[in-house]
Amino acid sequence: RSDTGETMAWSESVDTLLANKDGLAAFRTFLKSEFSEENVEFWLACEDFKKTKSSTKIASKAQKIYSDFIQADAPKEINIDFHTKTHISQNISEPTLSCFDDAQRLIYSLMAKDSFPRFLRSEAYKDLAKKQQNGNQKRWLPFF
Repeated sequence: RSDTGETMAWSESVDTLLANKDGLAAFRTFLKSEFSEENVEFWLACEDFKKTKSSTKIASKAQKIYSDFIQADAPKEINIDFHTKTHISQNISEPTLSCFDDAQRLIYSLMAKDSFPRFLRSEAYKDLAKKQQNGNQKRWLPFF
């Protein structure tokens, strides 16, 4: 896909946006400006965690995610319901690769329904799309 196609494609779904490194970077910058980058950071940490092969690493990564995002007063505490938080807290001593799935689904849903539409309406996204369109016009229309 062309750059313009790529930027425009981000508007199709959160998945398309999160799967593209430039899209992800733009989305993170936008979330930082709204003081809610912990959501995408948590989502990315969970994606990385699910690929963990070694059982010792599973335990240490799970503990890190828990202390960074889940426990009360965590530095990047995410906004999840009491039931989900309690469930994770009870199982963190023997974590599995799916121990954060419910929380990750909640955060994904929050990003998809809340942050993502705001990102698409943001000046940051509009500027990126405009820049890429202009860049493509120059490339395809050398007589300008």
